[in-house]
Amino acid sequence: MPRPEIQAPPDVFYNEAEARKYTTSSRIIEIQARISERALELLALPNDGVPKLLLDIGQFSFPLCSSGRLPEDMTPKNVALERETEGDLLLADMGQGLVLRPGVIDGAISISAVQWLCNADKSSHDPRLRLKVFFGSLYRCLARGARAVLQFYADNVKQSEMIVTYAMRAGFAGGVVIDWPHSSKAKKSYLVLTCGAPSLHTSLPKGKGEDGEICSDDDDGDSSGQDDDRTVGIYERNRPKKKQKIKKNGNGKEWLLKKKEQMRRKGHDVPADTKYTGRKRKTYF
Repeated sequence: MPRPEIQAPPDVFYNEAEARKYTTSSRIIEIQARISERALELLALPNDGVPKLLLDIGQFSFPLCSSGRLPEDMTPKNVALERETEGDLLLADMGQGLVLRPGVIDGAISISAVQWLCNADKSSHDPRLRLKVFFGSLYRCLARGARAVLQFYADNVKQSEMIVTYAMRAGFAGGVVIDWPHSSKAKKSYLVLTCGAPSLHTSLPKGKGEDGEICSDDDDGDSSGQDDDRTVGIYERNRPKKKQKIKKNGNGKEWLLKKKEQMRRKGHDVPADTKYTGRKRKTYF
């Protein structure tokens, strides 16, 4: 089953039935909670007793923090309302930027949302421009030295490089942390970003399984929630095209010249070859 972002835009794919799976499916809830816990671990918030204002981008994460959570969802049929998530909710398009005051966010996480910006769901969408606007606005709303951990599923290496490139151009320091890189099913990519110039404190954390550890059954899974009862069809722009039938006896220029030569050998009166021979005529005069 292809990934959700390949099948349809988020406002089409995450309808009421899909949003309900995030509250009724114990498997999806468990996987979302596990990935969210890992994202908060990589966020490395200081344990100084001071309340922090967190931003949950995409609102696909499991609500682990009850205080200071500010989700931003890009889907009208959003999962946050289905879960009755605590905290302030903001409905907006990530690709149009985060409408928040500069320097007010102490940390941001995102679970399986950034890769949606790599698709052009409308004729006005430019994936590169949308990534530039998103990371630029994220950099502005984060406090100096704050971190952002964005878990994503890249369709290919080129897409992953594009996401990292625009994050670095916005001014972030950091990179990609990969958990269980040797497992095709449990592999998870986290874009760990720090607001500010590179320093000793911006060094990347170590990914799980880099030393050859074997992932457990709890870590083996996918958070895409791809069940067998998918009700959403294939999006039109990704629908496989029908193969055009190729005629054995083509009517190209080479075929036409060959036929004219055969007619000449038989003694027929054939028009001379010119630069217009074999050209396709217009359907109108």
